[in-house]
Amino acid sequence: MANASATTTVAVAGRQLALSNLSKILYPETGTTKGEVIDYYSRIAPVLLPHLAGRPLSLKRYPDGVAGQGFFAKNVPNGAPDWLRTERLPAPGSTKNRDEIDYIVLPTDDGDALATLVWLANLASIELHVPQWQVGPRGGVRGTDLLVFDLDPGAPATVVECCAVALRLREVLDAEGLVAVAKTSGSKGMQVYARIKPVEWGRTSDYAKAVAQQLEREDPEHVTSVMRRSLRPGKVFIDWSQNNTAKTTVAPYSLRARPAPTVSTPLHWDEVAACRRPEELVFAFDEVLARAADEGDLFAELLGDDRPALPRR
Repeated sequence: MANASATTTVAVAGRQLALSNLSKILYPETGTTKGEVIDYYSRIAPVLLPHLAGRPLSLKRYPDGVAGQGFFAKNVPNGAPDWLRTERLPAPGSTKNRDEIDYIVLPTDDGDALATLVWLANLASIELHVPQWQVGPRGGVRGTDLLVFDLDPGAPATVVECCAVALRLREVLDAEGLVAVAKTSGSKGMQVYARIKPVEWGRTSDYAKAVAQQLEREDPEHVTSVMRRSLRPGKVFIDWSQNNTAKTTVAPYSLRARPAPTVSTPLHWDEVAACRRPEELVFAFDEVLARAADEGDLFAELLGDDRPALPRR
């Protein structure tokens, strides 16, 4: 499939999809083609789709490859098939001053989810981003059910320093009854998540900010909870604002638009604790496929129905 140059029609979960320009190179540094990107997403789907299901998708598309101009796409693209699930939802913070946007929302247990994923990959939707809340099966916005801390290292700090902060975050969350999981961002940082019972919008931001400020007080030399870039050099910025309902975070198993096809990769905590060099936590898409085949979904903890209550601070 990756060597094809003409349009190719394939059957995916009972849907006929026309895939185009499969030999087009999307990652010039590695020669990775659009066909290979589609193949990655179709093969990683068993562990990826549960983390997308029910969450409105924000796409980062690179039709001319990662060396070209990319753009965020939230509204349903033109020419979308009529079987795609879409939901018109509020768009707080829209840069185009829209009150509502027609989002793509993957079904929770339908073969159309796989077909949707392949269709999106064919549009060079390299990055997949989702919020920390879901849409109900018949529409309507549910409360926030995920807590996230985005750890962003300010040079010369790296993901190694992020790991130390992530381990401390895990201790704090564990002491308050939350089970933390970690993943690389696929770029230079990492994220720590915990599942929670759905809560009203805003509570997770308040809680995450309080935790970030606690870690900053404990270790002001290495941690900051303040967004100002002038305060970040040599420190890890704990971005608690990713819990804002208008924001999204890159999904686990999503490719990133970096020079090489790296992936936002779920981690074992032992890997976090053992990291001594940044390259130890850089994973290309073929490595992530092998990890998933060997170990399953290391982010499965986030999918459980038995969700603890968000602690009050």
